[in-house]
Amino acid sequence: MVEGYGVSIKTIDAFRVWDSRGRPTIEVRVETTSGAVGSAIAPAGASTGSGEAVDLRDGGERFGGYDVLNAIAAIYEILAPRLIGVDEQDQHAIDAAIEGLDGAANFATIGGNAAVATSMATAHVAAAVHELPLWLYLRGGKDDNVTLPVPEVQIFGGGAHADGQMDLQDFMVVPFGAKNFAEALEWVAEIYRAAGAQLKKNNKSYGVADEGGYWPSFSSNDQAIEALLQAIEVAGFDPRKSVGISLDIAANQFFRGDCYRLSKGEKNLSPDAWFDCLTGWLQQYPILMIEDPFEEHDLERHARLQSAFGHQMQIVGDDLLVTNSANVAQAVEAKACNTLLCKPNQAGTLTRARLAAERAYSADWDVILSARSGETEDVTICHLAVGWGIKQFKVGSFARSERMAKWNEVLRIERSLGSKARYAGRDVFAKFLSF
Repeated sequence: MVEGYGVSIKTIDAFRVWDSRGRPTIEVRVETTSGAVGSAIAPAGASTGSGEAVDLRDGGERFGGYDVLNAIAAIYEILAPRLIGVDEQDQHAIDAAIEGLDGAANFATIGGNAAVATSMATAHVAAAVHELPLWLYLRGGKDDNVTLPVPEVQIFGGGAHADGQMDLQDFMVVPFGAKNFAEALEWVAEIYRAAGAQLKKNNKSYGVADEGGYWPSFSSNDQAIEALLQAIEVAGFDPRKSVGISLDIAANQFFRGDCYRLSKGEKNLSPDAWFDCLTGWLQQYPILMIEDPFEEHDLERHARLQSAFGHQMQIVGDDLLVTNSANVAQAVEAKACNTLLCKPNQAGTLTRARLAAERAYSADWDVILSARSGETEDVTICHLAVGWGIKQFKVGSFARSERMAKWNEVLRIERSLGSKARYAGRDVFAKFLSF
């Protein structure tokens, strides 16, 4: 533990904890001279873009090379001496100091995991000083006109989340038609149950993917989309009027050389053939959202898809944008998509993440706040979504405690607000659908 005296931030402590994949990660605990305490845990991704903040791992044989002792050492030796004495309420100054101490755009020196855990922990301690939950602190203590986000929930997992059983990474549902967040989760529960029953009925074996979704081996990507559509309808919902379909393509994961290599059907598709394949799905199925449809450097085809379908759906940039405001600006200029997937650990600090979100909003885009595949019981992103007014929220599936902790935290926030709570729901998607 590193200590300081007579200053706002008194101590910064960091230690190893474990994420949902059984890998090491970092928890940071910050205490002020007033005795207020805040803590946060760094998540980790599986499907990652080339420009995002990188975790600092120890390498070698221990824990498969994933240990974080070097990143913890960086917190003690580099971050803590500089941050002790900084006003705990000045998030911008704290994050600027973290960024300046690293010197690399991708936080390669101290590690994106060390950076984001420290950034989030200082936000929590600032809220604790005011004896407020983080979401309310971020809103300046005002609990009027609070919007609860629309959940985006994985039902079937594939890609990097399920050992490549399916080419596409996430087959998800979006309960935009619910009257509140609590009802939205009730709908998801019924769809998740219907999907499981459907797999058993069809004698399909399955496991559980990284983020809690079912992990079946469908014979084709089309069959998986059909199964998702059927689960929505069997549960009693209309995919055009109440529960939308969302696909995370994560195209980086199967783009090799100069083509998209699909394991289902053993196809190697040129970029133009892959464009035609996606176009066919978007014309055939009621898909409301599509994420990372092409590899991250292909702005031209992202823009073609946006031009053809952006008026009727969200085209979401994840690996394309990596929560970087400069990348968002470039994509806005190229008209490459219309929605940012915002992941704080991609950015490295809360200030960077919020800057990317604000740049997206300034272009009249939508923003989704997202967790990662390697998660913990940490619920910081729930508070960021509500506190920053972000109207969509992607956590993973409707199973596993690290996922349910986050859905349940938003439920608690909604309950605490009572009649003041508003569900984003149809307001988000009204421009795409006729209700």
